[in-house]
Formats: sequence, C-alpha cells, structure tokens
Amino acid sequence: MPRHDDATLFEFLILEGAQAGLSWLTILRKRENYRRAFAGFDAARVARFDEADVARLLGDAGIVRNRLKIGAAITNARAFLEVQREFGSFDAYLWGFVAGRPIVNRWQAMGDVPVTTRISDALSQDLKRRGFKFVGSTICYSLMQAVGLVNDHLAGCFRHRQIGRGHK
Repeated sequence: MPRHDDATLFEFLILEGAQAGLSWLTILRKRENYRRAFAGFDAARVARFDEADVARLLGDAGIVRNRLKIGAAITNARAFLEVQREFGSFDAYLWGFVAGRPIVNRWQAMGDVPVTTRISDALSQDLKRRGFKFVGSTICYSLMQAVGLVNDHLAGCFRHRQIGRGHK
C-alpha cells in the first residue's frame, strides 16, 4: 500500500535492512520487538543512540542481534534526518524516484517479478551516496514494494485491483 508518513517510511527502511539475508516472516514476527527496541521508530531518537544503546540492542533477543545491522539502523536514522532537512520530508525524497505516482506492474506469475530495477539501482546508489547502509538495490526494491512505490501484486490478485482503484 502506498505510504506517505515519514515515521512509517523510516520503520520500513529499518525493517528492510534487518531482513537482509533472512526471511521477511522472521522480521514480521519481531516487528513489535523492533518497535520497542528502536524507540517506536522515532528517527530523531534513534539518531542519538550511542554505544550503550548498541550494547543494549546486541543483548535484545527480540531483534536480529547483528552489530552491522544495528549500526546501520543508527547511521540510517542520522542520514534520514539529513534527507528530511534537504527535501522537507523523506516522503518527498523517496516518491521523487517515481514522480509521485506508484508504478503499476501487471505480472502474471511470481517468477516474473524482478528483485531489482533501474529505479531501485538509482535509489540504492543515491542512498549510499548520502551515507545510508544496508541499502543495496534488492533491499531498495523490497522497500519500494513495501511502501507502495511499486505495485507488484500479481495481475490476478485482488490486492492489485484494490490498490489500483485508489490511484487512478
């Protein structure tokens, strides 16, 4: 579903990075733990996390205890705030990659759905240039799907039509 709230976009950015190399179901099951551990996904609060917070998070069995992913979440919070300052919102920045309108694909089979596109490549490169971590093209494409920049529901799926009706 298309999302335009910066807090939700930050949440998905953190969760997509945490998911790297793992199943999405694993992260969904830990979502409430992430919400608690990462200050309700308040980017300003996460940006102030220090080594004591990293140690606390590394001891939290409710999240993925990977030092690089935890560090990336904190780094990304700081970079997220910079993007907000530059663009007025992360929403304006992110949706700018699709000119403000979702890309609607009409895939017939799951095997047709790509894992990266030229837009996810461009987003990944730009995020990395801005200092973000764990934002490879595949993660960026997953983020694009999760927040509705791209509708990759199969053409026969009820959600494809449902989402499409809201964006004509």
